[in-house]
Amino acid sequence: MPLWRPDPTFYPSPTMAMQAPPEKLAYVAMLNANGNKRPDALGVVDLDPGSSGYSRIVGQLDMPNVGDELHHFGWNACSACLCPYAPHPHVERRYLIVPGINSSRIHIVDTKPDPRKPQIVKVIEPETLAARTGYSSPHTLHCGPEGIYASALGSTSGDGPGGIFVIDHDSFDILGKWELDRGPQYLAYDFWWHLGFDTVITSEWGTPNMVQHGLNPEILLKGGYGHKLHIWDLRKRRHLQELDLGSEYQMALELRPAHNPTRAYGFLGVVVSLKDLSASIWLWHRNNGNWAIQKVIDIPAEAADPELLPPLLQGFKAVPPLISDINLSLDDRFLYISCWGTGEFLQYDVSDPFHPKKTGSIHLGGIVRHAPHPAQPKNPLNGGPQMVEVSRDGKRIYFTNSLYSPWDAQFYPEGIRSWMVKVDAAPEGGIEIDPKFFVEFGELRGHQIRLEGGDASSDSYCYA
Repeated sequence: MPLWRPDPTFYPSPTMAMQAPPEKLAYVAMLNANGNKRPDALGVVDLDPGSSGYSRIVGQLDMPNVGDELHHFGWNACSACLCPYAPHPHVERRYLIVPGINSSRIHIVDTKPDPRKPQIVKVIEPETLAARTGYSSPHTLHCGPEGIYASALGSTSGDGPGGIFVIDHDSFDILGKWELDRGPQYLAYDFWWHLGFDTVITSEWGTPNMVQHGLNPEILLKGGYGHKLHIWDLRKRRHLQELDLGSEYQMALELRPAHNPTRAYGFLGVVVSLKDLSASIWLWHRNNGNWAIQKVIDIPAEAADPELLPPLLQGFKAVPPLISDINLSLDDRFLYISCWGTGEFLQYDVSDPFHPKKTGSIHLGGIVRHAPHPAQPKNPLNGGPQMVEVSRDGKRIYFTNSLYSPWDAQFYPEGIRSWMVKVDAAPEGGIEIDPKFFVEFGELRGHQIRLEGGDASSDSYCYA
């Protein structure tokens, strides 16, 4: 729906976005992984402390089909629409683009007129995605200056290459494959950009055939999962540079670029090192006209009794951190890290991105620790910090505990009991669990979170 004025949830700069009103609702992808042949759903969670529904699911939209595996999703429009070359500053942040990673089906969900009662207005079937792009398993979505960008893990055969495709922001028609020259890129996962530098960054996980049946130890031990970043020319849609971390570092996943468009750097989360099961954070940055990458944070594995470990880990006698998500506050000061294996959630001050300083840590769940929530101190939790979202003002952080159903089954074979929590952040560093906020999903499993009006991983900005 075109507007006479830009959407009030769009902000020219991250500094202005930090002054936005607090979010009152969250939308959460909820997976049905219980074999009961019921569909996945999109949940609406009340985030308003003054509401009688605070910390409860107050709305739910069931998908029309079974087996989608809702995973990542995103808004149709965001603050990138205010960029000086954007052709659509009057688009409304209204629709959620919700794909299924298993079905390759994409749902267009209208969050208005009643944001607690979202409705599906269009479904893009997998045959359409295949015919127009050759891709399958859509994964990550970002609203860009001239459309909605989406990554896909692979081709229609379930192998590679994976890549990016574009959806029209008005009609929601799939326009086609984004890459004109992909160079050596084959594996895909996340992507983000530096709009002021006309640069796209993409990361690597694995093809659908490599991930949809769980972590494959044979592929892992051979260093066969993703371990590279790829640098692209945003306007020319061409591959420019490959940054290889080395095959020891397996699964180079989540990307979080600096929000300030004058800063040409960002952070990458790497799931596991084959050397010692540690996880790590890497910094990409401009270096004499080209791009370079270096490791800036190591998070070690923790020794554990093999009898307490799932079969996949018993031979290692340790719990790997398994960094599964990261997020960066809008002021580019605090980086948040989810360690899905150990149950630790970390805060680092990255004001100096080359020398991060640990400023906060809490534990919830974990393969061995099973740390409880203050709301239920006698109830051990499983799963661990997973998909994390940060409010625009940086004061509130939310996360869920389910990763991806075949991987859930390997690392938490007892079955994920899913929850969502809120963490409060102090202005100068430090985090604390909100004892009054604890959402349980029952038979469903919560995954990615999107905040009403935007959040720290939804928008990109063209002004500082």
